Amino acid sequence: QVQLVESGGGVVQAGGSLRLSCAISGSTLSRYAMGWFRQSPGKEREFVAALNWSHGGTNYADSVKGRFTISRDNAKSTVYLQMNSLKPEDTAVYYCAAVISIWVPIGQHEYDYWGQGTQVTVSS
Repeated sequence: QVQLVESGGGVVQAGGSLRLSCAISGSTLSRYAMGWFRQSPGKEREFVAALNWSHGGTNYADSVKGRFTISRDNAKSTVYLQMNSLKPEDTAVYYCAAVISIWVPIGQHEYDYWGQGTQVTVSS
């Protein structure tokens, strides 16, 4: 059973940066694709970024391209979301997700395992 634990959320001013971490345990990571999603109050959960642990392929939502970077650290069994040039509209609860896949899925319904979420608040 895969377990995901997010950390790194907080409050930051517009234009600032944060790095989210998702520690993974319980399985062979090379089989998995990892995704970051976010949900703002009153809105649907939306895709942010994804990475395939085996081949390193990535996908990004258009709204974060050029500002966010997803990466992995094999030794620490951790996936990161580096968020730069943050905007107030990036404010949301950010979730880490995992699924056994050779692809880089962007649909939340494609993921089987989810973390508890971490709050990111960007003030203007």
